[in-house]
Amino acid sequence: MTRIVSIEARHYRIPLPVVMSDSTHGEISHSGLIVARIRDADGAEGVGYTYTVNDIGSRAIHALIEYDLAPPLIGEDARNIDRLWERMWWHVHFCGRGGATAFAIAAIDIALWDLEGRRRGEPLWRMLGGHRRKVPAYAGGIDLYFTLDALREQTRGFLARGFGAIKMKVGRDRLAEDVERVAAVRELVGPDFPLMADANMRWQAHEAIRAARALAPFSLVWLEEPVIPDDVDGLARVAVEGGVPIATGENLHSVHEFEQTIARGRVSFSEPDAATLGGITPWMQVARLAEARNLPVTSHGIHDIHVHLLGAVPNGSWLEFHGFGLERFLAEPLRLEDGCAIAPNRPGHGVEFDFDALDAHRVRT
Repeated sequence: MTRIVSIEARHYRIPLPVVMSDSTHGEISHSGLIVARIRDADGAEGVGYTYTVNDIGSRAIHALIEYDLAPPLIGEDARNIDRLWERMWWHVHFCGRGGATAFAIAAIDIALWDLEGRRRGEPLWRMLGGHRRKVPAYAGGIDLYFTLDALREQTRGFLARGFGAIKMKVGRDRLAEDVERVAAVRELVGPDFPLMADANMRWQAHEAIRAARALAPFSLVWLEEPVIPDDVDGLARVAVEGGVPIATGENLHSVHEFEQTIARGRVSFSEPDAATLGGITPWMQVARLAEARNLPVTSHGIHDIHVHLLGAVPNGSWLEFHGFGLERFLAEPLRLEDGCAIAPNRPGHGVEFDFDALDAHRVRT
């Protein structure tokens, strides 16, 4: 039977191997990991997860799953994923419409899709569309406050690992420093190597236009999140006047926000994050919205899940290989081959956590 009999959530505080940095969060030493495990009446299990920066908000997300989202789903048919997603969305709508509720819904939704894939014996990338198994991947550097020497060393490491593209952070206090840093990486990787830059919402529109123009000579694939996600008109100004393609979306937490941004924001790359948007169900809706506008879709975070989603759709572009990766806690980390991530053929998403290793980092409240 596919009836849901239990939903368990656990919260972990994961130390990062290297202290990272960006213009919004400053130094980042930890990530929060919230894992949801769903079991049905046959004993089959699906696993989903989401994450936070520096573990901020993780307790609230864990509590939302445990007290508000999980109880109404017990006894429901786990196959009715769209119905269950809508039920969760409206159940917490009054205090939600995004934010922490979207993160909490995401963990359960991903677990439901994993359970369905396992029951069918199919990997998600094929079950959701099956466009391709190999997805071009870029290394997502979180490195705003790295010294130039450390930035160069990181870049060499990414190249040695076989990445075919790299993203770096911008948004220092002085634009001249951003220009110097982008110039240093561009010199190291060569003129034709795909290079992206991420400002993490650092600027107002007039500042972002100035920055985009200053960075345009370095042939960026995109400039990411130059302004706050709420400033859709400002984003459009940057896209039109800045001279650099724009990517945005990691801080949009509903399909409706993406619809407005795609329609008015003049973005070149939509960047939904299944872990912060509400899961796989709305991620696929955003991908179709972008496809209808002849736009590519890229990803942010949880690369072990996004490799399936980008592989499923015809307009999938770059996969971000994120710095918050969980490789040391996985039985089989995501494989990179010739600059591409290879979606696993294991049923569901194929992510198998080492829960014994994770247990040392579990937060018990």
